[in-house]
Amino acid sequence: MDQLIEFVTNHYILSGLFAAISVALVYSIVAGQLSSVKDLGTHDATLLMNKEDAYILDIRPAAEFKKGHILGSKQIKAELVNKADFSPLEKLKDTPIIVICAMGMTSKRTASQMLKAGFTNVVTLKGGFNTWQSANLPITK
Repeated sequence: MDQLIEFVTNHYILSGLFAAISVALVYSIVAGQLSSVKDLGTHDATLLMNKEDAYILDIRPAAEFKKGHILGSKQIKAELVNKADFSPLEKLKDTPIIVICAMGMTSKRTASQMLKAGFTNVVTLKGGFNTWQSANLPITK
């Protein structure tokens, strides 16, 4: 215990960084488990697309979308996403929707906003488009 105290006092910056990273990691894990938004892996997302005709909402920038996207996915304007205005999708409130971003981080916020806006079945693709592409699943340009 004395060595730990000595280490912390001698390396307070390193110790502070370690503490901050530990807190961020715990927060990330707890927030993910308490979130009302469900993450799907590529296999489950594919099943949802094929069996329940899920709507694939790609929220990446238009330039990235044009370089490649999941077959059948649609885009919504970034300014609408930023304002949480999902009026163009109003007819899809009860349709399964898979929200996709590049790495699976931004899609959680958008999916959460959609649930608050009254959409009933919104999920995200765990790892985003990068995971889809890494799994060699079909994409189109």
